[in-house]
Amino acid sequence: MTQRSDSLTLRIATLAWPILIGQLAVIANGVIDTAMTSRFSATDLAALAIGTSIYISVFVGLNGVLAAIAPIIGQLYGGGRFSDIGAEVKQGAWLALFLTLAGCAFLLFPQPLLSLAQASPALNEKATLYLRTLALALPATMGFRLYASLNTAIARPKMVMSLQLAALVLKVPLNALFIFGGFGLPALGGPGCAVATCITVWLTFAVGYLILRLDPSYREFRIFGSGFAPPQWRAQRELLTLGIPMGLSYLIEVTAFTFMALFIARLGDTAVAGHQITANFATVLYMLPLAIASATGTLVAQSIGARELDTARRVGFAGIRLAAILSVSIGCIVWAARGLIVRAYTPNEAIMTTALPLFAFIAFYQLFDSVQVTTAFVLRAYKVAVIPTVMYAVALWGVGLGGGYVLGLNPFQISPPALQGAAGFWMGNSASLALVAAGLLWYLRLVQRNAAA
Repeated sequence: MTQRSDSLTLRIATLAWPILIGQLAVIANGVIDTAMTSRFSATDLAALAIGTSIYISVFVGLNGVLAAIAPIIGQLYGGGRFSDIGAEVKQGAWLALFLTLAGCAFLLFPQPLLSLAQASPALNEKATLYLRTLALALPATMGFRLYASLNTAIARPKMVMSLQLAALVLKVPLNALFIFGGFGLPALGGPGCAVATCITVWLTFAVGYLILRLDPSYREFRIFGSGFAPPQWRAQRELLTLGIPMGLSYLIEVTAFTFMALFIARLGDTAVAGHQITANFATVLYMLPLAIASATGTLVAQSIGARELDTARRVGFAGIRLAAILSVSIGCIVWAARGLIVRAYTPNEAIMTTALPLFAFIAFYQLFDSVQVTTAFVLRAYKVAVIPTVMYAVALWGVGLGGGYVLGLNPFQISPPALQGAAGFWMGNSASLALVAAGLLWYLRLVQRNAAA
């Protein structure tokens, strides 16, 4: 007997809310970094914007590859193959190690990416110090993401949420100490955020590891006590076959924002600071559809593992519908409250004047963003990622970034005045999200028909 739509929506919401709170706790770190650094200096805020854009691109790309373990474990869990989960976790740990080594190389030597911003020497110096400090945090960050992926795939996200909330509480005083100085420590400004992040992520990783090791509820997965497992090419190939296109799709999506920040930096510190506030708040809003997408993908993968393909199809569309309805509602609220939101970020009138017009775009594209991310996670539950990645590349890089460059920087003198500057980049990004949402919905229907055949 098929489940009713409202029952499926409740299942998604039950799983999504702790994921959402945990993700909001993580993203609140960025909000705190931005708000506190903006009170230190505009130069440090601009350096934070550039450094954060590069770091997020590196981290999200690596995390996307590692996230391939989630649908694999989800299908194993749905099929009742609990003893096989430990072997997948061990292979995921090896993959996390390899990815960490690659990521640290980018963070320690960021000059090729920083040169695109054509920023001042002071900005480059602060952004470089910020990124090199975060290289020390990357091993723990990737380790904790593996722990979080496991818990999400088996529908146990509440402990992950608790650790993320605890890290947020610790981050506030550490930020104050390292940004503004105190107790004999110098004021580091923007790079102080990275020092605080490094301390918190190592602590959360250590606690997560101890829980995984000592909690009896994980024993059935045979993660520990089953002997040493070296990297196995077959398992690594399965992870990489799914993970590389997933990582690329994440990377494409985030680098659209990264290069927006780098190009907007050419317009001056005030322009990039206004963009940073807008992008930061857009990321906060993105956490709601992302949580729904994660919960929906988990339940779809478990249904596929149990060979309940009709349930998988119904869960997928219930999640897409829920994400769209909520995101449109929130977009309307954001538009009405945009003045209060921007003022909460910064007291600087020049930055406020730059940021306010951009809020029209993040209120507008909520529908498209929610549909595309939820549909993408449902496709990943089917272990489908290559074609969606191609769609992301064409839409976000071609239409979004390319169109934004033409409109925002106006190299051909064809852009209307209202879309010159940062607004042009945001317009291009909005159009690209609408295209990718439509394309992914069409492809999902095709995948579901083929799976049922």
